Amino acid sequence: QVRPGLRTPRLPVWLCGVAGRHGVLFGTDSLLLSDWRRERVFHLYFYSGQREQTKTAHLTIDTHSHRWEEDQSEDPSSPGTRRPSVEMAIRTKWVGATVSWNGTDPFF
Repeated sequence: QVRPGLRTPRLPVWLCGVAGRHGVLFGTDSLLLSDWRRERVFHLYFYSGQREQTKTAHLTIDTHSHRWEEDQSEDPSSPGTRRPSVEMAIRTKWVGATVSWNGTDPFF
């Protein structure tokens, strides 16, 4: 029998399977699950357990950023532009969001 806390988590948690590797994307703000206004700018953490990851990555997600705020020399829609798989997974829920790795080199 599955406990109610496992069916309805109190904190946002996503299990990610990207390019044959698995990780956990999670937040510490329980209101992110129930209040859409919290989805403007928020923080998520990513942990994969891979050798190259020495600490949990702290990501800042901005769902209301504007294209002109991005680096003008880089067009994210061009075919040659590559984004980390975790960012692409995040954008399946929050289309057009910008993801800041807060000083951590994207590794996944």
